[in-house]
Amino acid sequence: MDASAAETLKRDSDGLRGTLRDSLADAVTGSLRPGDQVLLKFHGSYQQDDRDLREERRRQKLEPAYQFMIRTRTPGGVLSPAQWLQLDAIASRYAERGLRITTRQALQLHGVLKRELKPTLQGINAALIDTIAACGDVNRNVTVAANPLQSAVHASVFAQAAALSEHLLPHTRAYYELWLDEERIAGGDDAESHYGATYLPRKFKIGFAIPPLNDVDAFAQDLGFIAVLEPRDGRDVLVGYNVVAGGGMGATHGDADTYPRLGDVLGFIHSGDVIATAVAVLTTQRDFGNRSDRKRARLKYTIDDRGLAWFKGEVERRAGFAFAPPRPSAFDHNGDRFGWVDGEDGRAHLTLAVPSGRVRDDGDARWQSGLRALALLLRDSEGVQFRLTPNQNLTLAGIPAALRVRVDALAAGHGIDTWRDATPLQRDALACVALPTCGLAMAEAERYLPALTAKVDALLAAHGIAGAPLHLRISGCPNGCSRPYLGEIALVGRAPGRYNLMLGADHRGQRLNTLYRDNIDEAQILAALDPLFARYATERATGERFGDFLVRAGVIAAPPARTIPLRLAS
Repeated sequence: MDASAAETLKRDSDGLRGTLRDSLADAVTGSLRPGDQVLLKFHGSYQQDDRDLREERRRQKLEPAYQFMIRTRTPGGVLSPAQWLQLDAIASRYAERGLRITTRQALQLHGVLKRELKPTLQGINAALIDTIAACGDVNRNVTVAANPLQSAVHASVFAQAAALSEHLLPHTRAYYELWLDEERIAGGDDAESHYGATYLPRKFKIGFAIPPLNDVDAFAQDLGFIAVLEPRDGRDVLVGYNVVAGGGMGATHGDADTYPRLGDVLGFIHSGDVIATAVAVLTTQRDFGNRSDRKRARLKYTIDDRGLAWFKGEVERRAGFAFAPPRPSAFDHNGDRFGWVDGEDGRAHLTLAVPSGRVRDDGDARWQSGLRALALLLRDSEGVQFRLTPNQNLTLAGIPAALRVRVDALAAGHGIDTWRDATPLQRDALACVALPTCGLAMAEAERYLPALTAKVDALLAAHGIAGAPLHLRISGCPNGCSRPYLGEIALVGRAPGRYNLMLGADHRGQRLNTLYRDNIDEAQILAALDPLFARYATERATGERFGDFLVRAGVIAAPPARTIPLRLAS
């Protein structure tokens, strides 16, 4: 759908209602009407079809195997064990392939049929979770560092992120009327004070990071809040945030006017100014974002087209205050800490490495059964949380010391303590869903990742550097849902079995990678990496990461990078 049609559709949608009620009632087809497919995204769902079955169904003169993906709105990825059990039961009844943890700390249910959309959404809402604005041209799920070490800081940051997520929800009651049978009130006010009648030009993403971890990849967000902590009475306390704007991963092959971009640092704000800052940034993008070309409709292009100084001034004008100079801040890693760690509150936290975030029983790794058993064990323990991480993993947070042995036993018994034996490459790798359900995928990602990591690990071992920590990310298309442009090694799909090989990002989420080889197959990918691993094995400095080595050695030119001003060079 072109930009003008999309804008007209939103404006004339009657508050995102469209003709969804009629589309859902049409039992002749498993599909929705084209316009309703677009509007459904604002309700947290995408229409898809099983691409593995397309050709066979075409031969049988059947319509595609239409199905729907549903995505939760779970700010910071925080769920109670009881909520996990409810979502697990819903997925077991209505979805295929279990649950999937996303890179935005949401859960996705795949393979839901049209006739089961409403009961599925009703079940999710019964768990006190919703899917509002999980997709569409609005603020998406707000991500928050899953940092298990700083319990009090995490609680403060999470509370602000959750409040911001609520504040930026669309005002229309369409969701409640369509899915939860709320009666429409005649003359009711659906006016969108933040979004207006046509909502945003494109999606808008917000993330909250807590240094030293950058697990949310703050510089990849449209709007990033980087917590600034100060020591008081022997512990760190939150005093405010360094604000970053204009990040984004999406691009289009062959179109130089589209590109991944790291956000710019605007300055420091106090904690009480989060909502005012976010509204100012969002409404600036609403009013000045590109509505004539959806490929260039993200905030990063607005900033580049109009200039950072103009953008910062406009945001300050709308917010009613000026940014202070950024405070010192430093990241040391953008992955997860796996295994057990002890929090400052005396409770233990266990981060499990979930391959590609896919929660289902598969051979010896019985993820769905195992997490169900853990949720049953933990649901009566006050304060325990299931935290979805921005790297598709799961942290069981706040576990009482008395239950630690039983948690270990359940994880081992279900084969989901994979963090103990997986290589660093396997633990940190990210992949989008891609085939067979994503309509944009040009190549495999999630289904290819295990074979790819095994072969890359074998190459590392051949050069005597087995277990070297490497961040590898794979995306089935250039839209970048797995944040591939921040991987030390990344594959971006071009066609079945063919990828762009990207190299040279750092391990802190502060430097983009760059194109090293274009449109190559697996054999060529491994052949390209082989001599680089050989050099890395013999020429690297002590503790030097692969991406940093490639830049220092001149294998690639230094790509764009970001650091917080005043941060001491490391």
